[in-house]
Amino acid sequence: MIRGVSVFGLGYVGSVTAACLAHKGLRVMCVDVNPTKVQMLESGRSPIVEARVDELVAESRSACRLHATTDASAAVAASDVSFVCVGTPGLASGKQDLTDIQNVLREIACGIARKKSPHVVVLRSTILPGTTQSLAVPCLEEASGLKAGADFSVCFNPEFTREGTAVEDFLRPPYTIIGAEESRGRELLREIYGWIDSPIIETSVRVAEMAKYLSNVFHAVKVSFGNEMGTLCKRLGVDTEEAMKIFMSDSILNISPKYLSPGFAFGGSCLPKDLRALTYRAKELDLSLPLLESVLPSNHKHIDRAVDLIVASKKNKIALLGLSFKSGTDDLRESPQVQLTKRLLGEGFNIRIWDPDVSLGRLVGSNQQFIQQYIPHIGALLASDLNDVVAGADVIVIGTKSFKREELRSYLRPEHIVIDLVNLDKPSRLNGSTTYEGICW
Repeated sequence: MIRGVSVFGLGYVGSVTAACLAHKGLRVMCVDVNPTKVQMLESGRSPIVEARVDELVAESRSACRLHATTDASAAVAASDVSFVCVGTPGLASGKQDLTDIQNVLREIACGIARKKSPHVVVLRSTILPGTTQSLAVPCLEEASGLKAGADFSVCFNPEFTREGTAVEDFLRPPYTIIGAEESRGRELLREIYGWIDSPIIETSVRVAEMAKYLSNVFHAVKVSFGNEMGTLCKRLGVDTEEAMKIFMSDSILNISPKYLSPGFAFGGSCLPKDLRALTYRAKELDLSLPLLESVLPSNHKHIDRAVDLIVASKKNKIALLGLSFKSGTDDLRESPQVQLTKRLLGEGFNIRIWDPDVSLGRLVGSNQQFIQQYIPHIGALLASDLNDVVAGADVIVIGTKSFKREELRSYLRPEHIVIDLVNLDKPSRLNGSTTYEGICW
């Protein structure tokens, strides 16, 4: 049974965290260096302006479940878990300013040093992956003279609340992430969040830190995407609301996990040309749409990364498995594998290609025209025998899923280097007796 929790920082994250946990029946002690905030909460008023927080603070103060103090050691002594909810503002360079976190961690460490029972420190402040391990743990150990994992635990529990709806977001989250390396922290956080109906996801601290950034950055991309597309719709005389309503009604591809699994660059006959056409039209209208304009350069950079991985192998004989832009098709138009082939030929690599779905004799129309213009002599590189292609190579580049895993595995030698561009599912990855490298995993 948890005796109580302490919450460090009475800004938006800390105030909402404290009010909601107290509302759920926990005894909460808040800590802030600003005495005005402490006095406001002690008098039953919220230190922030946010829907429902005033109501929850008043309710929990009346029930004696919520208190505030400037005495960090007293708060640690009265709790089993300390939530760190102070800000991580950006410096002019963009670098995070972690001064407030360090100051709070030192205060918590002094309190932990006086305790006889183990304590759990939970960071909710947004910090870059690796910061808990590289900054928080050493700071706590140095200031307390104790050892993480033995005398105290450190977890990362990101928040996903929006100003204006923060209480609703806290009480009904899409999921709750517990990043922990030790069982004590995980167990206490599971107990604290026992009332939540949505999934509780347990993972490593580093993954939990990154998950917060994935969400925030994707939200920023979504906002920018919506704004740029809306701007273009307006200039073209298109009903923005109607167009976006139709777009968002597709929950199979558009609003879904589709296309979000890291893999190789996109290609084919649609996405590249459509992006070019749209950005060209925007320029004709004197519209600057930086997000859309950056998509193709970003895609090309991914091909650069594949080239860099192959060059870094310091091997010359390359087997490329897959040439079409998508497994199960023979479409070579703007295939990133075709672009990769041309780049490697220019670098002087010896390449052979296997793709069960591609036969130059069957190509017709614009597909045939594209490959003849792009790599006119590609027919000499294609082979139909997978074993023959693999046997003559030092590096195997996986650009398709159209092969039998066990068959390919039987052809591999221990000295082979396998570079995976398509994100094979983990049980199928060819990393047994060979060197395996994913392009971005």
